[in-house]
Amino acid sequence: MQRYFAINKYLELNEDDRYHLLKVMRMKPNDMIEIIFDSQTYLCRIEHINNYDVKISVVEEIKEIKKIDYEVSIAIGLLKESKLDLVIQKATELGVNKIYPIVMERSIIKLTKDKEPKKKERWLKIAKEASEQSGRINMPIINDIKEVKDLINLDYDLKIVCIPDEKALKIKEVLSKCKKCDRILIVIGPEGGLTKSEEKILTDNKFFKVTLGNLILRTETAPIYALSVVNYEFMR
Repeated sequence: MQRYFAINKYLELNEDDRYHLLKVMRMKPNDMIEIIFDSQTYLCRIEHINNYDVKISVVEEIKEIKKIDYEVSIAIGLLKESKLDLVIQKATELGVNKIYPIVMERSIIKLTKDKEPKKKERWLKIAKEASEQSGRINMPIINDIKEVKDLINLDYDLKIVCIPDEKALKIKEVLSKCKKCDRILIVIGPEGGLTKSEEKILTDNKFFKVTLGNLILRTETAPIYALSVVNYEFMR
């Protein structure tokens, strides 16, 4: 069943969703959809749909069991547009709670302040669509662009930074030893990786260095792999 996030408590849909209902799904009166507002799901009947004017009625509230009972966030160096789009989409499908785009020394992309709002609007749209597709009852928070030093004071039970170093502990080993890991932060560098100075800033502030294995992963693959490992270890 199609699922959409409402823009207000009256369960109104935005223009793109109304277009999707009418032109893509070709829905008609009496068709049923799910609408979410404030993490509550409502089963709704379409009463009227025409020229993007959609009127619905609530049939019932759906009580959904929370699918993931821990929080995991990723902080990732700014990437080329298509790569970061992919990371946001797949991380959302894998249950990420927060995404921190980070300006790093080796980031190829350098966003100016005037371009940031447009980019964030795009990222939020991708996260919304991925949340609907994957059956989530909430969307991940996409934070404003930050710097590496801004990660230091974030409050998490476990903070890890992924590096291509065979001598570092494997991510699975660190996760399995963590007795209290309700809130996890994973840091991943841009295409060229983190610099030694960036690694030092993090490791000097209680970030654990971990490796994702013997293979060298693309930057856009690394968060997908890391989140999959976290889900495997902590999914209850």
